[in-house]
Amino acid sequence: MNAEAQEIRRRFVEAAGHLTQSLGGGRVIGQIFAHIYFSPEPQSLDDLTRSLHISKGGASMAVRQLEQWGALRRVWIRGDRKDYYEALDTLGYIVRRAFMDVIGRKMETSDGLLEDAEQALKPAKGGRAASDPEAEFMRRRVARLRLFRTRAQRVWDSSILKLLLRK
Repeated sequence: MNAEAQEIRRRFVEAAGHLTQSLGGGRVIGQIFAHIYFSPEPQSLDDLTRSLHISKGGASMAVRQLEQWGALRRVWIRGDRKDYYEALDTLGYIVRRAFMDVIGRKMETSDGLLEDAEQALKPAKGGRAASDPEAEFMRRRVARLRLFRTRAQRVWDSSILKLLLRK
């Protein structure tokens, strides 16, 4: 690979690492995917650790995660016992799977918190809590969060987003 192509790949690797880190997926995941995506030949864990200056353990965990998201596939190289990986070119599908994994877990956590808060803040029948201004303020805020959560789920389930993020 010529120097210009290497520099472009390096910049994509760096940008992908920053992106996945900012989304909560970890920097190494983005770096590995971009490195393999812009590599014409399948890459082994040894190739990744050497090129990206990362630990073999970190590379292994990231590769497993990327395989789960459908971003990489293992390929066999005749005469070599190492595992090699190549990137799949189904970007929308990969993004959807990654978001479902990362954001889906966070949304499930927020659902539990919302349910707990709604239950705890229910006004007591004829009790003092019904007139507590602080509790009423909290109920309104939790209701707004629930509305936002419902709208976010509708957007996530929309046919337009599914079309954009399809294979």
